[in-house]
Amino acid sequence: MPTTQPIRVGIIGFGLSGRVFHAPFVATNPAFRLDLIATGNPERAAEARAQHPGAEIVDSPDALLARAGDLDLVVLASPAHTHLEQGLAALEAGAGIVIDKPFVPTVVDAKKLIAKAEETGKLLAVFQNRRWDGDFLTVKRLIAEGRLGAVHRFESTFERWGGPNRVRWQDTTTVDQGAGITYDLGSHLIDQALQLFGPATVEQAELLTVREGSVSDDDSFISLLHSSGVRSHLTMSRAAGQSGPRFRVLGSESAYKVYGLDNQEPFLKEQRWPGSEGYGVTPSAEWGTIGAGDAIEPVPTEAGDYPAFYAGVAASILDGAPSPVDPRDALEVVRIVERAHALSAAVAQ
Repeated sequence: MPTTQPIRVGIIGFGLSGRVFHAPFVATNPAFRLDLIATGNPERAAEARAQHPGAEIVDSPDALLARAGDLDLVVLASPAHTHLEQGLAALEAGAGIVIDKPFVPTVVDAKKLIAKAEETGKLLAVFQNRRWDGDFLTVKRLIAEGRLGAVHRFESTFERWGGPNRVRWQDTTTVDQGAGITYDLGSHLIDQALQLFGPATVEQAELLTVREGSVSDDDSFISLLHSSGVRSHLTMSRAAGQSGPRFRVLGSESAYKVYGLDNQEPFLKEQRWPGSEGYGVTPSAEWGTIGAGDAIEPVPTEAGDYPAFYAGVAASILDGAPSPVDPRDALEVVRIVERAHALSAAVAQ
């Protein structure tokens, strides 16, 4: 593709994912041009028109996919159980794809999409945006610098207070369709653990359904044993009235602990897009701490950088650079989620 031409983009879905986590990065990166947005919800369609007046709004995924041959990239900000069919259609039409997590419900589906991307020579990238959370980048830096010594335990907690079930796909679709907190937030936590410490096996899994009316797990714990010897304890919930530390990393020399969540998501929800004052910057009052015993000191949090994912997408499409998230990494996440579900179900019997 000539580098003077923008990358023509279509986004399927304009709920939280499409509106907050994808469209802002396409709109603020000059390498892209947002041409099409698919949503059948009239209120979301109105939001899309207001926020992205240069994009055409169509009322269904099929309407967008019918024109995928005129696009360079299709973003699947849609439920996980639709990703295989939509992804195959986009790739066959000649467009690359960005797929929001959860990638797909099964390893079999993941292999089909990877094979089709390799066959067509088109980009397949899974949106593991939390590789660019400021707190995660801080953990990564501290480990690389050796400030913790030899890490033996990594604790990662991502909990929300979801309240009662609502009429949305996350609360009404099943585990077989890629729903549940382990597929959702767990995809982030597993991916981060694998990025830090390498391949792992599932040692323990407690996947629970605790909210009345839930049809999939909403409160879960997974213990991973990495081939490097590190153990990762991953906790995720939609039913947590209070949350534990986001990260606690224990090493032979010291430990790191931080509370709260990266602030890029709330900024994006407020339409304070990349380039806005304070975007990606964690206030000093929210920094984590490092040390051991009484010798504890604050550690500045690295700047969060979700735009780096789409910069990587542009480099892949325009310059042939590797995908910013190797789809085989995402396949391994799905493999671990499947194994966690199987192990938890076996224990419950």
